[in-house]
Amino acid sequence: MPGISLGEAVHRLMHAYKSLLREAIAKQEIELPVTQIRILKGICRSPRGTAQSIAQRMQRDKAQITRALNDLIGAGLIVRVDNPADGRSHFLKPTSSGRKIVAGLDAAEDWAVQQLTRNLQADDIALFLRVSNTMADSARQILAPDKGEP
Repeated sequence: MPGISLGEAVHRLMHAYKSLLREAIAKQEIELPVTQIRILKGICRSPRGTAQSIAQRMQRDKAQITRALNDLIGAGLIVRVDNPADGRSHFLKPTSSGRKIVAGLDAAEDWAVQQLTRNLQADDIALFLRVSNTMADSARQILAPDKGEP
């Protein structure tokens, strides 16, 4: 598409990926809100995660995260486990049902990526990953610069 701006290309790609992902998640019959999906995936990938660590990683208010955690606990997808080193905090662990949902989410993500990359060669994908990671790192430096920089 000649004349398309970088911003428009990024927007089109994000929209296409999100649409494919929504379709794949619907096929998996997963009916969780996006925030709960992100939290559940984070808990499965971080065995010593706490409500505070999830709130920090997601850059969300701890009260919002706590409400979502309570919903996930109520749905039987996660449990709180006492932190033996600190009696005031709890680790969050997925249940077998929670792990099953995350496996479905992983399959949905794999399918969406396969659809996006089906006409690309391995070199094209490697170049895209290099460029997109560089762009994301540049944005991160602006949005959350190291404390030592002016």
